[in-house]
Amino acid sequence: MADRIRIALVYGGRSSEHPISVVSAGSVLSAMDPDRYDIVTIGITREGRWIATHVDPASLRIAGRQLPSVSAAADDQAPQSLRAGRPDVFQAGSALAALDGVDVVFPLLHGAFGEDGTIQGMLEMAGIRYVGSGVLASAAGMDKAFTKTVLTAAGLDVGRYRVLHRSQPRPGAADLADLGLPLFVKPARAGSSVGISKVRSYDELPDALELAFSHDSKVLIEAAVIGRELECGVLQDADGRVSASLPAEIRLHADFDWYSFEAKYLDDASDFDIPAQLSDADLARVRAAAVTAFTALECRGLARVDFFLTEDGTLTVNEINTMPGFTPISMYPKMWAETGVGYAELIDRLIATALSDEL
Repeated sequence: MADRIRIALVYGGRSSEHPISVVSAGSVLSAMDPDRYDIVTIGITREGRWIATHVDPASLRIAGRQLPSVSAAADDQAPQSLRAGRPDVFQAGSALAALDGVDVVFPLLHGAFGEDGTIQGMLEMAGIRYVGSGVLASAAGMDKAFTKTVLTAAGLDVGRYRVLHRSQPRPGAADLADLGLPLFVKPARAGSSVGISKVRSYDELPDALELAFSHDSKVLIEAAVIGRELECGVLQDADGRVSASLPAEIRLHADFDWYSFEAKYLDDASDFDIPAQLSDADLARVRAAAVTAFTALECRGLARVDFFLTEDGTLTVNEINTMPGFTPISMYPKMWAETGVGYAELIDRLIATALSDEL
């Protein structure tokens, strides 16, 4: 037991994807071998408070339509900085101190203040190894506009889109005529379909923009890509070898016409084909494109790349996730399981890759 690897699971966080991070942490915690790992769990509340937690993984699941969260209710009185609306990351007694002495951190954080390079930069400065991509790849992968710029340069198709900042004039029908209808309006730096709207008429555009801007000061307006929705996992081993999983296809039920947050996590609104029923040539194309995207962004450890495959054979990258979900229904571990790497082995490989990194 003395030779166990000391791992800190950090989960929750200040982003709109807080509950999905909590569910991911519960799944990973359940799968880790306590004889191999000395596990420290640190939850970050929605307000940004770091708490050393001692949790039953079963408490970190979605119950019906009730989403789990990290709560400071049972903790000691919040410091003045938190009551003033400021995170207490560096306050005396913060659970941040629990990172001292760990061998590696698994930052199971999705979205802002976690998947975007922020915690990665903090860990780099502290000289602590961690699972997943570094600062640059995390930041560029989180920002959908920068992702598209990098992937276009790498020769991948990303569809037609506009970038809009909060300070800019709102576009009208004439400004977006070349994109056509329907449109998708989304925060540039969010995930899990949070803040996204499908716009079927230009009358719906103002409300869609308002929703997206409530999550981010930068928004994407995208032309709809009509095609099969595919996902592919990428994994980098400790020796640096990068490989792609068998791709999956998402098939929505008839009552849903796009993969919203509710469809993903609450309404059981989709079926999955793993592997996707594609020709050998298309399977190879998807896997190769996923590795190209991973390499172009200089990712590390893992990523999930999402695609559309249209009737004319165009393969369009929708987005890349540098810390994909690890919930019981998440596609990343499911795709790797079908490829021959089970959930527990997948976690072992990710930790081994992180431990191989130079400080």
